[in-house]
Amino acid sequence: MPVSSSNVIPERTILTGLGLTSFAALLLELALTRLFSVVLFYHFAFLAISIALLGLGAGGVFAYLLKNRLAQFPTRTLAARLCMLNTVLVLAVLEIVLHVPVALTVTGKNFLHLTVLYLTAALPFFLTGLLFSVVFARETWRVSRLYGADLCGGALACLAVVPLLNWVGGPNTVLTASVAMAAAAAIWTASSAARKTAAGLLAAFVLLIAANHSNRLIDVVYAKGIFRDPDWLEFARWNALSRVEVDRQDQAKVIVIDADASTFIMNCDLTHWHDSDWEGDLMSAPPALANVLRPRGEFAIIGPGGGVDVLRAVANGSPSVTGIEINPIIANTIMRGRYADYAQHLYERPEVHIHVTDGRSYLRSTPQQFDVVQMTLVDTWASTAAGAFALSENNLYTVQAFREYFQHLKPDGMIAITRWEFRQPREALRVVAVAMEALHSLGVANPARNFIVASQGPLDEDGIPVVVLAKKTAFTADEESAVQAHFEKYDDLAPLYLPSEATKRGVDPNPFARLIASNDPYRFAQDYAYNVAPVTDNAPFFFFTLKAGQILGQQGLRNGIDWKVNLGVLVLIVVLIISLAAVLVFLILPLALQTGRQSPLPLLYFVAVGLGYILVEIAFIQRFVLFLGHPTYALTVVIFLLMLSSGAGSLVSRRWLPRTKMAWMPLALVITALIANVFFLPHILVAWVGLKFEYRLLLSGLLLVPLGVVMGMPFPTGLRALAAGPVLDVPSGATVADNAVEWAWAMNAAASVLGSVLAMVIAIQFGLNVTLACGVAAYLLALLLLPALHTRQA
Repeated sequence: MPVSSSNVIPERTILTGLGLTSFAALLLELALTRLFSVVLFYHFAFLAISIALLGLGAGGVFAYLLKNRLAQFPTRTLAARLCMLNTVLVLAVLEIVLHVPVALTVTGKNFLHLTVLYLTAALPFFLTGLLFSVVFARETWRVSRLYGADLCGGALACLAVVPLLNWVGGPNTVLTASVAMAAAAAIWTASSAARKTAAGLLAAFVLLIAANHSNRLIDVVYAKGIFRDPDWLEFARWNALSRVEVDRQDQAKVIVIDADASTFIMNCDLTHWHDSDWEGDLMSAPPALANVLRPRGEFAIIGPGGGVDVLRAVANGSPSVTGIEINPIIANTIMRGRYADYAQHLYERPEVHIHVTDGRSYLRSTPQQFDVVQMTLVDTWASTAAGAFALSENNLYTVQAFREYFQHLKPDGMIAITRWEFRQPREALRVVAVAMEALHSLGVANPARNFIVASQGPLDEDGIPVVVLAKKTAFTADEESAVQAHFEKYDDLAPLYLPSEATKRGVDPNPFARLIASNDPYRFAQDYAYNVAPVTDNAPFFFFTLKAGQILGQQGLRNGIDWKVNLGVLVLIVVLIISLAAVLVFLILPLALQTGRQSPLPLLYFVAVGLGYILVEIAFIQRFVLFLGHPTYALTVVIFLLMLSSGAGSLVSRRWLPRTKMAWMPLALVITALIANVFFLPHILVAWVGLKFEYRLLLSGLLLVPLGVVMGMPFPTGLRALAAGPVLDVPSGATVADNAVEWAWAMNAAASVLGSVLAMVIAIQFGLNVTLACGVAAYLLALLLLPALHTRQA
């Protein structure tokens, strides 16, 4: 054992302290993803993961470079001081995040703001990384139990984040991380005076959370670079899915989601539908064509929001309207609660049935058939806690999703999908491409007469709503005549494609007509200016329509309302540059200056393990979005199960692998399991997505826990091999091993920083299967590097 018995920290103290510190750090990380999705755009939400991993790695570098100086402080004293400092630092980071405006523009000032935000938010994780690396280096004889406590604490944070966001909101969840840090400080310290200080900090932050329960004391100040005027605000509430507020706009009330996406609350008395402006306003919109063709049909409306599609369906005589709203704040708190009177109790009418769940999951679980399945402007701009790791609405726009919509239609039913469209079409055009591929998979050889496309006026650069109607059978002449008559009644509406155009010959300048006439959406997309090829569940990035040349040249980024979405790809590149620079400056460069102290090969093992773990984790998060119904659930469940089972794997690794030369066994098992997942996981999830939520959770555990157990073994096993080295005596009376455990920690975190960004780049470009395959390659590299660890141990 590398320390004298007089300096041994009690097992309960060190494991509880590490677990609480890990809980606080991961809770902060997850809360920041939710916060970044509001104050920044959803493309930046995943920054929190990169920030956390960078800070942890930089802490490891600092601990390695100043090993002898830090050794002057007893472990418990150092850990307690770092936790108390972190308690206050988390509050400072929260204030900076809420008050620094970062707009979605590519300017030097904005780049500077983003970099400052990135590095400042990394400071609490830097202190946590410093603490962990010191403890791991000094306590290598029980590293498996320490790593297990670390992972179990993080797993509990995953379990806590959803109820905390639902109960106390985003800012208060961040402050809860401060409370946990103060509690950890009280556990770490051996001094009664320091324990009283930690207890005082804990009490102060509990009181602060209580004072901010209404989120009026500490809440969003700037969002998307714009000051949020509190005079507009009538109501605001956070949950794990989004921040929802109701703002006044003249006499109207509008629901605003994550300070960006919006939906008006309907305020129509249906007894006076024909005597008011409501009929003209709502029936002159493109989505109304579904009501023209199926006025008394049964509707399934995904994402009804403030009720515009529901109102239109009920007013036109629909006997049954099923609304599938994913956010309970919108469906229950606003529409059936606080604003029920204002909404004329629309969601409480007997013909309206509201279900709070994910659209695809609901359709999968119901045997009901509908005349119309409708989605109107369901955007990714209100992304969620998973940020760019998992874009929830994208799973609604895949070939597999459209196939499911068609399968839940009555024989003569239709889907009605409304998207923004522009002078150079790409969004609604891609809807046609996806629907065409879905119809092909259902046996429709040539769906030229199965589409109607209409817009609200001429296409322009700013973007206007365009509806795509698609059936499994051809539209009839009578249906086309009814649509033409509606166009004559409302001059604002214009046809972009009608079934009769299928008989026309020659080259049509209309991209919709050309695409449908080609009957080959993939070949059409190759020659088209934008990427409008059909998307699948393997790469569900419907809204990223830019091609490589446009991204690099910034062409098309500022034209049209979709610039926010397409710029997300450029943001990934910018963040990759920032991450790479930060890793080089704070991790690689300081260690490169320590030439001759360590062979790089053993450390590359930890790079490979870190890269493999994060690639697998992110691929699974995205895979489980559809299965569990929402990105927040996927993020929470996947990370919780993987971390908890990895912690268990770490705890048993010393018993199962008494010799580090046996580390090839878990690596081989991981590689084998991941290869199987590449081929079989998508089919398993699709087959069982219609189960009740609790059964889907159980199946998630059966799929992820065994894999997580073996994924938790390579890192502590490698640390035990690396820990073999001479012992240094230090003035504090402790003894410290002269090894590179801190360096290994830093390299593992550095790989995770870059891997978290690379995983999304790979997924967007090549799909989730390739992302998972890259994880396999990383673990294979770790297997090949094992002999370097054995050499070190010898």
